[in-house]
Amino acid sequence: MNLGFNGLNEPQRTAAEHNYGPLLILAGAGTGKTRVVTTRIAGMLYNGIPAKQILAVTFTNKAAAEMHERVNDMVEGNMAQDVMICTFHSLCVRILRTCIERLGYKKNFSIYTQGDQIALLKQIILRKAAKDENMDARMANSLISNAKNTGTTVSDDPNSLISEIYTAYQQELKTFNAVDFDDLMILAVKVLNEHEDIRMMWQRRFRFVMVDEFQDTNNLQMQLLKLVVNQENNICVVGDDDQSIYGWRGADITNILDFERFYPNPQIVKLEENYRSRNRILRLANSVIRHNLDRREKTLWSSQGDGDLIRISAMPDAETEAEWVIGEIMEEHRMQNRQWEDFAILFRTNTQSRVMENQLRENEIPYRVIGGQSFYDKREIKDLISYLNVLVNPDDDVSLLRIFNTPPRGIGAGTVEHATQYSIEHNVSIFDAIQEEGFLDMCSSRARNSLETFTEMIHRYADVANTRTGNYATLTEDLIAEIEFDEYLKRTCKKEDEAIKRRENVQELVDSMYDFRAKRGKNLRKFLDSCSLASDKEDDKDGGNGVSLITMHASKGLEFPVCHIIGMEEGILPHSRSVDEGTKDEERRILYVAITRAKEKLTISWCHTRKKWGDKIPCMPSSFFKEMDKVEVEEIPYEKLAEQPIDEDYAASFFKEMKEMLSQ
Repeated sequence: MNLGFNGLNEPQRTAAEHNYGPLLILAGAGTGKTRVVTTRIAGMLYNGIPAKQILAVTFTNKAAAEMHERVNDMVEGNMAQDVMICTFHSLCVRILRTCIERLGYKKNFSIYTQGDQIALLKQIILRKAAKDENMDARMANSLISNAKNTGTTVSDDPNSLISEIYTAYQQELKTFNAVDFDDLMILAVKVLNEHEDIRMMWQRRFRFVMVDEFQDTNNLQMQLLKLVVNQENNICVVGDDDQSIYGWRGADITNILDFERFYPNPQIVKLEENYRSRNRILRLANSVIRHNLDRREKTLWSSQGDGDLIRISAMPDAETEAEWVIGEIMEEHRMQNRQWEDFAILFRTNTQSRVMENQLRENEIPYRVIGGQSFYDKREIKDLISYLNVLVNPDDDVSLLRIFNTPPRGIGAGTVEHATQYSIEHNVSIFDAIQEEGFLDMCSSRARNSLETFTEMIHRYADVANTRTGNYATLTEDLIAEIEFDEYLKRTCKKEDEAIKRRENVQELVDSMYDFRAKRGKNLRKFLDSCSLASDKEDDKDGGNGVSLITMHASKGLEFPVCHIIGMEEGILPHSRSVDEGTKDEERRILYVAITRAKEKLTISWCHTRKKWGDKIPCMPSSFFKEMDKVEVEEIPYEKLAEQPIDEDYAASFFKEMKEMLSQ
């Protein structure tokens, strides 16, 4: 038994040893909150609390997996096996799989990913929009998601196009026996609210509830927690109001600021000792965030020494800024023997990365833009997942439409359009429509034969997929071979290496199915649920090597020895919208998060001018500079930097390497 209590500081230990009643852990950046939470769970297990009664909820699959792994390492044998550590969405799936029929759905409901939602919305918009009307499917999806998360109407006008789209979207989801990510939360709250027996069952199951990143919870998630937590109020929440930066997507900072309103008389523990950064960096962060009046007071400090002054420099323009930043990184890499992965360039908006990328490419420096395309968003993976979705839920029209002609099988676009129209007029799914004689009689003999061959194949594989003993990994391999998917990939790729990469992705999917089946069960539906949940972009924070280019929002939870914060201008940070929207406090928290990513060195720069639409526009330094403690910073004008003589050691090292290279 190695719980590690002895390695905790006093506040950490106080939090880890608390078991009963409400607990609020205010965990500043880099203060070891994950260690506290995992030690707390392990301690509860050793104190005799049954694993099945413990629920820990976080926001990403990656965080949940890491937490589970760390708890397992701290306890003996399989003690932690039945502890449920999951995301909010995973928790809702588990709840709904047991009782969604109470809300008029079938238990084998499908979960629509963002791609599925947009595909469905495109169809609805085509039907609903008049000739002079236009609506982007992604915009519609964003408006609908926001309405669901905030509990508001999608439009003040019930007769508007978006209102009609929203109504049709929800009706068709229900017809397809499908839900989207937002529905998972809404329906879980609804079923717990309306059915006391279900609510009591889950409250008996989870006597001890923990929530990580509590500052990021929204109103709907707070409702869910209040329904799951029983009258004992054994709830522990961990978070930092100073790192609440997701207000734009519904996070409600008052959940953590007003925690006592939900759970009276909690024990409050502050974690303020930072194990990540040097003190100058922390004191700079403290000096900025102190200007937010509506916050819980805490002051970060470190025992790792003061470190270097934070450098602040004004640049003539974005191109010069990029040249200088990349030059600084190259020199630090060479002189201090740092890895490229030690460096991060942080910016407020995605568009700021372009000039940095150009400079990195020109200097042949490896880099990664954190937050790339998810594995489950790749075309070939979505194709195969769609096949599997149809096998377990033939009423899933979006998945069916995706695979009709993937690969091509002689079912023309006209036939698909007629099938869709027939299904709407007869209020049946498209799969049911293409099997009805009334529809088949309207098809050409070629189209009819193709449809019958297709439906026969789906039924044949579905019979195996929906049995308890059916091996869905083997089934998928057989399906790939039968539809000649590899040949299809070759035909649709311009280059051979692209086809190889896509085939490797397919193999990766099949491998993951074998692994999932061995570790987590034989049910194909569970595997598909995990795929839907895994498409969460919050998990896509790593992969690849090199200098990290990353937005301040995406940097949360990460750390780097050397950080450059660029583009610190008024209108960029704080963003120009923040004054009108009253969100300047959140902009200040975004800067606080960015500053506290740095472990050893931090440089901040801004530009006198930027190009917009080809013209140079004058810029002003961010108003946040005035809030920084001047004792911690060193302001260096660009002119001084440009005049600095080259470092002799650097020059000697450079010429030595050049001579060696030439001699080879």
